[in-house]
Amino acid sequence: MTTTDTGTDTRVPVTVLTGFLGSGKTTLLNRILTEEHGQKIAVIENEYGEVGIDDGLVYDSDEEIFEMNNGCICCTVRGDLIRILATLMKRTERFDRIVIETTGLADPAPVAQTFFMDDELREQLRLDAIITLVDAKHITDHLLEEKPEDVENEAVEQVAFADRLILNKTDLVGLGELDEVVTHLRSINAMADIIPTQHAKVDLASILDVGAFSLDRILQTDPTFLTETDHQHDLTVTSVGIETEGAIDVEKLNDWLGKMLGERGVDIFRSKGILNIDGMDNQYVFQAVHMLFDGDEGRAWGRDERRTNRMVFIGRNLDRAELEAEFNACLIGAGA
Repeated sequence: MTTTDTGTDTRVPVTVLTGFLGSGKTTLLNRILTEEHGQKIAVIENEYGEVGIDDGLVYDSDEEIFEMNNGCICCTVRGDLIRILATLMKRTERFDRIVIETTGLADPAPVAQTFFMDDELREQLRLDAIITLVDAKHITDHLLEEKPEDVENEAVEQVAFADRLILNKTDLVGLGELDEVVTHLRSINAMADIIPTQHAKVDLASILDVGAFSLDRILQTDPTFLTETDHQHDLTVTSVGIETEGAIDVEKLNDWLGKMLGERGVDIFRSKGILNIDGMDNQYVFQAVHMLFDGDEGRAWGRDERRTNRMVFIGRNLDRAELEAEFNACLIGAGA
């Protein structure tokens, strides 16, 4: 460990943002990037799906953002994470901190292991905290979901490994239901601070530079933490990405999304997109968690920018051909 004369740890702090699909990780990341903190931050994003969306949802900033879209950070692209971190630390210009936003289906344990099982990274980086965002409206269903044998429940793992639990979207539930959610979270993780909030509005001092991650505590609850183990995602949960040019008929889009999410929303954990609506100069940013839908204008399309529609659906037993056909039917001129 590198220390100053006063014993202060001078390694670059790393914050891991985790949480199930649609919990608000990107919203919190934007708050970190737009805060007047004067720090240089490197951001590593891991997105589950063939079509990247989150890069278009992160505000323009002076920060450097690295994307990993070809797999889940806790398994197939963990080597990529190590290589990116090693590259960052070889730069002459030092970063004040690193923020890693995991996919909503990631187990945070293998990510945390990275900082203790690679000697070079351990000397240069310190894991400051695992921050888990929780969707107050949907978390109970995900925590109680029965998985096949030997398939882990990622939502449970994310809560269990949290140093801070950001209980987000509290405005979507009543006080009684909120109390039940807190009780359930406490039954899984009795040590983490729980911070209730809406729209991921949290005091950054409560999640950055908090020195909350304790290897000793983790080893007490999970003695095998530093042992490499295989873990199995639920193979019925897949991603369907759609990327195509053309202008969209907004009435057809609204009819389709309303019908689809109403009928199949239970099995569609997360859907989001950046769309080219006919007659609109700005991008249309669409996001949904199960049946809860939100859409609004985003930034203006660039003068020479290709107006490509990008959508991704993450859920159980998705029918790619069906989703593609239904989406294409919303394009201007389709079926005319």
